Amino acid sequence: MQSSNWAPEHCQALREYRARGMSYGQIAQALNTKFGTTYTRNAALGRGVRMGLPSSGRKVRREKRFPDVRRPKRPGTPIGSEPLPRRAAASVEAAPAVKAAKPVTLRCVGITPRLIPLIELEAGDCRYPYGGDKDGEPITFCGHPKRPGSSYCGPHFHLTRVDDMLPERAAGPVVLRLVQAA
Repeated sequence: MQSSNWAPEHCQALREYRARGMSYGQIAQALNTKFGTTYTRNAALGRGVRMGLPSSGRKVRREKRFPDVRRPKRPGTPIGSEPLPRRAAASVEAAPAVKAAKPVTLRCVGITPRLIPLIELEAGDCRYPYGGDKDGEPITFCGHPKRPGSSYCGPHFHLTRVDDMLPERAAGPVVLRLVQAA
């Protein structure tokens, strides 16, 4: 990438080429040929704008991305009578068939839920959900008194925690040794 400090002779050549009506792409090529530089079209354009050079005088015609459908384009033309441009259909590959997952067997917690709807739950009730697996099946909640500091009762709290399992090796005391740097 070139530095933004253009040499005065490069700026003068840019000014002359622009006065001749050359495009910024052509100017960049001419500058690179003449001075052995690697200016891009955007570099020449940016430098021309910073120098205050006049634009090409051409109006850039931009189409609206979403045409206003509330007003007809021509007087007397009903709205929506003009056909919309069609897009080419994109080829879509079929996704590979997904194997059905084996149903997960949940651990039994040894508690019979009260199956309370959400609107009937109180502040101290267990929020462990039941149901809602099938379309239209209502979701209810355990409703037993919850454990302090948790949203669940004791059995559901332990059901949702993986850290309750004992690690393979109990952690012993940590001994740190200071080592003198060389």
